Amino acid sequence: MEPEKKSRGALIGSIIIIVILVIGGIYIWQTKVKQMQLEKEKAQMEAQAIQAQNLQELNALEQELNSIDANVDVDVNSIQ
Repeated sequence: MEPEKKSRGALIGSIIIIVILVIGGIYIWQTKVKQMQLEKEKAQMEAQAIQAQNLQELNALEQELNSIDANVDVDVNSIQ
């Protein structure tokens, strides 16, 4: 009789499947991290654009305020 040979094919197959799953998980995780970074950068750019627009509006209001003639030709001392 020949001694029985233990087959390790199932173990090696399982290890290969686990390695493939781990590599796939890392790939998906990195993809999500990159997507989150892009969304964060987009949000920052939008916030900067809104801030620049608000600054332009504020400057326009300030120029309008400076151009208003506030002289109404009224003597405050004579009003009682």
